[in-house]
Amino acid sequence: QVQLVESGGGLVQAGGSLRLSCAASGLTFSMYSLGWFRQAPGKEREFVAGITWRGGSTYSPDSVKGRFTISRDDAKNTVYLQMNTLKPEDTAVYYCAADYRNTAFNAGMAYWGKGTLVTVSS
Repeated sequence: QVQLVESGGGLVQAGGSLRLSCAASGLTFSMYSLGWFRQAPGKEREFVAGITWRGGSTYSPDSVKGRFTISRDDAKNTVYLQMNTLKPEDTAVYYCAADYRNTAFNAGMAYWGKGTLVTVSS
């Protein structure tokens, strides 16, 4: 059974940093592309970062580019999201997702965690 468990969320002031982690089990981690998504109250879930299987490439939208960095440690079955220069509009529940050798980072990814809340105060 595949499980993804996010951690590292919390309350931070604007301009601060957080690092989210997502620990995976029940899959051959290195063969999976991994993504981070977020959903703010009243808004649709949006993609914030993705990394392909074996870490070949990373992707992120302009809204977070230069501030958020995704990385993975295949030895630890863990994917990270380093978030710097946080803004109040980054407040959301952050989810990690995994899909087998997939480079389409969208709601159709196969496995999802339950999320971790990030709150950025102004």
